[in-house]
Amino acid sequence: MSAEPVPSPSPAPAAPVSSHWWKRWWRRLPPARQDRFATFAPLLSVLLFLSAIVVAIAYLRYEELDREQEAVTRDVEYAQQRLRLRLLERQEQLMRLARELDNREIHADEFTFQAETLVSQFPELQAITWMDSRREVQATYTSPSAPSRLYRPVGSTIGVSETDGSFELARELRQPVYSRPMGDNPRNATLMLQVPLTEQGRFNGTVMGEYTVDGLMRFGMPPEIMARYAVALLDDSGKVLAGNLQTPTSVWRLLPWSNPPMEHEVPVSPVGNGLLLKAQGYRTSQDIVGTGFFWVIGALSALTVWMLLGTWRHTRKRVQAQQALVAETNFRRAMENSMLTGMRALDMQGRITYVNPAFCSMTGWTEAELVGRTAPFPYWPEEDQETLTARLKDELSGQSTPGGFEVRVRRRNGSIFDARMYVSPLIDPKGQQTGWMTSMTDITEPKRIREELSASYERFTTVLESLDSAVSVAPLGSDEMLFANKMYRLWFGTRGQGHRRLVDLASHQPQPNSDEGDAVDSFAGMPTEPLTDAGAENAEVFVDELGRWLEVRTRYLTWVDGRLAQMVIASDITPRRQAEEQAARQAERAQTASRLITMGEMASSVAHELNQPLTAISNYCNGMISRIQDQRITTDEMLAALEKTARQAQRAGQIIQRIRAFVKRSEPNPTLSEVPQMVSNALELADIELRRHQVRLNSYVAARLPLLMVDPILIEQVLINLIKNAGEAIVQADRPVGERQVELRVGPKREDDQEGVEFAVRDSGNGVPPEMIERIYEAFYSTKSEGMGIGLKLCRSIVESHHGRMHVENLYNGAQVVGCCFSFWIPATSRLQHPGTANATPTPAVTPTDNEGA
Repeated sequence: MSAEPVPSPSPAPAAPVSSHWWKRWWRRLPPARQDRFATFAPLLSVLLFLSAIVVAIAYLRYEELDREQEAVTRDVEYAQQRLRLRLLERQEQLMRLARELDNREIHADEFTFQAETLVSQFPELQAITWMDSRREVQATYTSPSAPSRLYRPVGSTIGVSETDGSFELARELRQPVYSRPMGDNPRNATLMLQVPLTEQGRFNGTVMGEYTVDGLMRFGMPPEIMARYAVALLDDSGKVLAGNLQTPTSVWRLLPWSNPPMEHEVPVSPVGNGLLLKAQGYRTSQDIVGTGFFWVIGALSALTVWMLLGTWRHTRKRVQAQQALVAETNFRRAMENSMLTGMRALDMQGRITYVNPAFCSMTGWTEAELVGRTAPFPYWPEEDQETLTARLKDELSGQSTPGGFEVRVRRRNGSIFDARMYVSPLIDPKGQQTGWMTSMTDITEPKRIREELSASYERFTTVLESLDSAVSVAPLGSDEMLFANKMYRLWFGTRGQGHRRLVDLASHQPQPNSDEGDAVDSFAGMPTEPLTDAGAENAEVFVDELGRWLEVRTRYLTWVDGRLAQMVIASDITPRRQAEEQAARQAERAQTASRLITMGEMASSVAHELNQPLTAISNYCNGMISRIQDQRITTDEMLAALEKTARQAQRAGQIIQRIRAFVKRSEPNPTLSEVPQMVSNALELADIELRRHQVRLNSYVAARLPLLMVDPILIEQVLINLIKNAGEAIVQADRPVGERQVELRVGPKREDDQEGVEFAVRDSGNGVPPEMIERIYEAFYSTKSEGMGIGLKLCRSIVESHHGRMHVENLYNGAQVVGCCFSFWIPATSRLQHPGTANATPTPAVTPTDNEGA
């Protein structure tokens, strides 16, 4: 007995996929979005339907246009082949004619006959010309209907511009070449073909055939093409040379109902002669059925869209009202939460009904801990609770201070901060008061800054009041005083006349780097930034009312109220001016003493120099006495002896006069002085001392030197001192007699874009030790054992009082010192300062140079 097969358990049915997922998604959407989808879904459907209709019509229309375009392209290419074939036939005939000319099978008359035959048979061929290699016409024939410019007599020469470069190109390539369309009028344009003539490889000219573009169009274009299309020949710039085209298509040609002409453009010749063939298909009918169907579908779709938009507009108004309410609520909540000012609302019984996040952040208490609380509040300091309770009662009774009040607030962590509170009534939409609104601002930091500013102002005022200088500030052109310290009030009182007086005195003083004259006190129309950014201006003035010398410093500034003001700081410099005057007098006495010392050191040399003219005078006088006694002298001989005696006496007197002028004490007297005269006077005195030491003095003075505004005696003193020091340096170096020489060179030199004169004294001594160069100008410092150390100090003061510079350097021959050079430079426009007030700081080193050849 066979057992029955046990049926296998069937698999459990799979859980059905929910087909209502979109319903759950729809229910989860907010009502506003559901309304939006319900409105835009039908509108989108209508637009998609209209788009599908437009795409279908456009597709069919474009398919039809594409087929028509293919037909135009095919027919135009057929016409292109016909034109090319016609041109090739004419080209072969001209090439045959050229071969006969190359082989000398025909002559000029036969060439003219064959050319006439070709021109008569082919109307587009207007002229055939035979040119030699020099462009000279050998034979030609021109059609009677050709333009006058194509008539070229035999023997004439065709210009380069008439062939447009085709003649040269045919000569180079040795093959037929087409020119570009040529002619003054595009409608009468001609096309030129150059067929080269070669004889045993040598270029021998061309056979030139000229076609009319219009003839090619009329006789080379197939009639069936002309019947179906608007055909034209163009040049490469788009100008119509023959035929006609329709007007340019408009921007509506891409619309489904448009009827644009089909067109195609190809080059006529593959060799690139710039001639193009263009054809446009004629359109004589409109697609009425397709256009009408399109407009019907469009009108129905527009009506449906208009109805849907009307429904959406009404729905949108309701949604907008709802959104505005939500936005207003969110905005007010965001504004309250973002405020840095704490807000607190109390009801009429003094219970807290609202606090914003800023209030909670200031106090450290949460909203839940504060709302519903009554006095005393947890943020009240314990020591101020009685005062704050009384103030709260005043607030609830409507007796709050309009400008607010300051209170101390305790944070949750126990710290205290200062705050200012403002109280205002809280009114509901019905106009009823429902409580009190309090705003609280943390003023701890502003209060600290205000206290620091107050203390800083007190310190500033104390410092200005204790200054020894008078400080005043006043608006421009006004006697109103904006600020005046104690010293100003002591000197000038509280009025502004003193400030104005100081400004006037300072403005009439000569300023550095500016011309002397009255200062302009009006700055109307000028921007204030350049004035306030400029540095202070200084001037030293004498005030008769005070009997004092004051150093006045003025500066423009913008006052706190925005006005342009002027600040004046006046310092008493009377003691300093007195010290400067005394120093000037001492410097003057030192200069005179230096000259006396120099003359004292040169006394023996001067005595020896004076002894020579005195001895000569004595000898002349004794000789004349002896000869007069013996009566052996004539009148002429006596006059000659007396003249020699007078010259020797004049020489002695000049030496004495030079010495007296040199040692005479006088005030500095700057005058326009000639450099050669000053050098001559100095050399006459200095050479006496140098001859005593057997030192040779060489001098060179350049020609056409400018006049110098200097005191000549002071410059002569500097030259004498430098020459005398040079001679003493040579003696100390114990140089041989042949090497004992001092050289003085005077020439022009430009320093800092200013013309001037440089005086350079060179010696052949041992030079100045390098470690002593920086100290040789110090007072009472000398490199000589018997020196006083004031000579170079005075020389430098004199040079700097003339706005000049002095420099010293050693002269080297390799690594060996062979002498020293002291030089000083005087500007050509310098004005003498008093030596006592000259700047005694070292000037930058200036290397002397010879500007003129020896």
